[in-house]
Amino acid sequence: MNYSEAVMDHFTNPRNVGEIEGASGCGTVGNAVCGDIMRIYLDIDDDSVIRDAKFKTFGCGAAIATSSMATELVKGKTVQQALEVTNKAVMEALDGLPPVKVHCSLLAEEAIHAALWDYAEKHNLVIEGLEKPVSDIGEHDHHHGVELVEDADDL
Repeated sequence: MNYSEAVMDHFTNPRNVGEIEGASGCGTVGNAVCGDIMRIYLDIDDDSVIRDAKFKTFGCGAAIATSSMATELVKGKTVQQALEVTNKAVMEALDGLPPVKVHCSLLAEEAIHAALWDYAEKHNLVIEGLEKPVSDIGEHDHHHGVELVEDADDL
């Protein structure tokens, strides 16, 4: 499989690995098909700006690279701008992914959205354009095989 230099760089030298104690928002998603699990932590200030983002991912190189790039793309952005960080933006920033690995970028987008949802719920906020993450794998037959992982203690 051919990976871009950017993918290899973010896989071998991932940015923002770890967790944020007392994170403003935390989202964990998983893909039942490939077994990848991705957790993204966000530290959001009073002006809705993402001060920091970290991730823990259990998965393939592409899953690690997309997590790393996604956290880089949302840092310094407002909550609303972070919502616009799509899987397409993550893939473009990584100079593309092999078709069989596109689901990893979808996972990264879903993890950001899940973390933003968690933040909104904790602060009784409504984030325009943000939908509640689906937490039941059965509902995902039409939804890229991504599921919200409620209890991923092994991460």
